Amino acid sequence: MTLSGVEVSKHDNKESCWVIIHGKAYDVTEFLPEHPGGMKIILKYAGKDATEEFDPIHPPDTLDKYLDKSKHLGVVDMSTVAKVEKEADPAEEERQQRIKDKPLLDQCYNLLDFESVAKQTMKKGAWGYYSSAADDEITLRENHEAFHRIWFRPKVLVDVKTVDFSTTMLGTKVDMPFYVTATALGKLGHPEGEVVLTKAAKKHNVVQMIPTLASCSFDEIMDAAEGDQVQWLQLYVNADRKITQRIVEHAEKRGCKGLFITVDAPQLGRREKDMRSKFEDQGTNVQSGQATDNSQGAARAISSFIDPSLSWKDIAWFKSITKMPIILKGVQRVEDVLKAVEVGAQGVVLSNHGGRQLDFARSGVEVLAETMPVLRELGLENNIEVYIDGGVRRATDIIKALCLGAKGVGIGRPFLYAMSAYGLEGVDRAMQLLKDEMEMNMRLIGCTSIDQLNPSLIDVRNLGSHVTPVPRDNLGHTVYDALATPAFKLPKAKL
Repeated sequence: MTLSGVEVSKHDNKESCWVIIHGKAYDVTEFLPEHPGGMKIILKYAGKDATEEFDPIHPPDTLDKYLDKSKHLGVVDMSTVAKVEKEADPAEEERQQRIKDKPLLDQCYNLLDFESVAKQTMKKGAWGYYSSAADDEITLRENHEAFHRIWFRPKVLVDVKTVDFSTTMLGTKVDMPFYVTATALGKLGHPEGEVVLTKAAKKHNVVQMIPTLASCSFDEIMDAAEGDQVQWLQLYVNADRKITQRIVEHAEKRGCKGLFITVDAPQLGRREKDMRSKFEDQGTNVQSGQATDNSQGAARAISSFIDPSLSWKDIAWFKSITKMPIILKGVQRVEDVLKAVEVGAQGVVLSNHGGRQLDFARSGVEVLAETMPVLRELGLENNIEVYIDGGVRRATDIIKALCLGAKGVGIGRPFLYAMSAYGLEGVDRAMQLLKDEMEMNMRLIGCTSIDQLNPSLIDVRNLGSHVTPVPRDNLGHTVYDALATPAFKLPKAKL
């Protein structure tokens, strides 16, 4: 039976709430109090077509997973559905014009260029979620600036005609020593969401880490992989361990090659830029049933399920339910790296969650410089694989991390920005730019393979200095011509 828009429109309150998603009607009345984003946003679209608001946040299988089949009411004749008239939004009109006027893709020469374009073209709420960090965002900036305090000691007169920067991560051979790290809500930046990153990772033969809080469903992302493409799973541990076990076992069954347990988020940090957006509509592919604070941004609204009681004793349980390598993501001190070795973890990611958790947490690369000498002194450097993420924007950053002893680095936001601004072609170009930078800079420091990178090639004496002095070279800075970001087209003059 085909429903009419008139019939659906009668069910527009919390006593009887129907919504239309992709031309089908659903009775969500009983689900209202369980919706992770709260009932307010659903009621806003009660009796109406909610597809446009639903898509960026929810994986396509959400309703199949969490709404009883008896509540799937059937197809709606969309020609009978009243169109929701939207008020004119000058800000949105200006954004659409900026999208038309954005720079050509080949005008982006580095990863920061993509961020510059994305800032001007993304919706305010989406930009707020992607770009925000904890409190005063000191750690967000420090993650990037820390790399600037590491200097090279290059070798010369080395035959560098042929350069190979392939390596292995958790036994997987990759063409470049970075992976696409997990970032939530990919459809805020692009309608295809995380699948875009899957396709780019395949083309460049790098690993993609699938996020717990993806906009696409886990299976949708796995299905987008081709051939023997390798993917890892990033896991936020649910307070309901049965849900967690189901997720882990399903990931292993589908062929995931690594389980990255996030350990730095017993509670999500205050991300004020995101909070100000008053993000209202939330939901993810693996969580349901918990109330949430939806007044303080996307991060708070999707994180209520995370278990703050997660502790070291739980690692043994994870080892009992999976044969996947277990990597602890979010380790921030040497002592905890040693504990990770002790409990049998196969790896750690030295990370502060992209500066989104504890402000004034040190950068991953600084912790790395402190960690590797201790592991070498104890003879443990081969017992665990060490990765870092946060602030990586150049191939020189990757090379510095590998010189210090990292197995590889995770890159997150830059690929989101490239995707948001230019789609798959943007992510493809971003990865190619890193590849070109890797080849050039490996040659310039006098190395032809990853195994030649070592601490003697860098100077880290200033790495622990967290305050950058104010420049006193006024003359030099006066005449310095700052690097520019890609220019938008000038709007045509109105006649």
